[in-house]
Amino acid sequence: MCVQNSGSDAGAIQPATPRLMGGGNPVVAQMWKLVEPVCSAEGMELVFVEFNKESQGRVLRLYLASGVPDRGVTLEDCAGISRQVNGLLDVYLPELDNYTLEVSSAGLERPLAKEIDFERFAGSRVKIRTAAPVSDRKNFTGILLGVSDGNVRLMVDDKTFVIPYGEITRAKLVNEDGVSQ
Repeated sequence: MCVQNSGSDAGAIQPATPRLMGGGNPVVAQMWKLVEPVCSAEGMELVFVEFNKESQGRVLRLYLASGVPDRGVTLEDCAGISRQVNGLLDVYLPELDNYTLEVSSAGLERPLAKEIDFERFAGSRVKIRTAAPVSDRKNFTGILLGVSDGNVRLMVDDKTFVIPYGEITRAKLVNEDGVSQ
């Protein structure tokens, strides 16, 4: 999936933003661009971004992971990223108002968004939802086999499914025993 760029490179074809990284939601796509460098500079990884209308109003939710092995995300990490993101939002998205910003750890059932996540967590149990049916279904739970050529491979009940990365609307690790993966 590609889109036409309307900037100074008008006419150049650019890859479309994947659904998991904000394709179709300009606020989410912009948040990835603004927040990922901040997280990286703080030794954190931006795992997932959500912008949803909920019963209490609009919620902008950022999920983080530590960039340091065997170190979790602390309350201080979340507060620091939250302060920096609030400043960025005031400057780069001033039209965004009446929302709640939530920053938290990705947790044990970590969302998967970046294509590399589907390789990094190969061998893990995952849930995946697609926009369009793949082999007559949109919901999958199985063992992640990895990703290649833009396709995520998943083993479900001894059957391998090949799911186009660009069709995935939601994906997360499944933690059935409460133990960190």
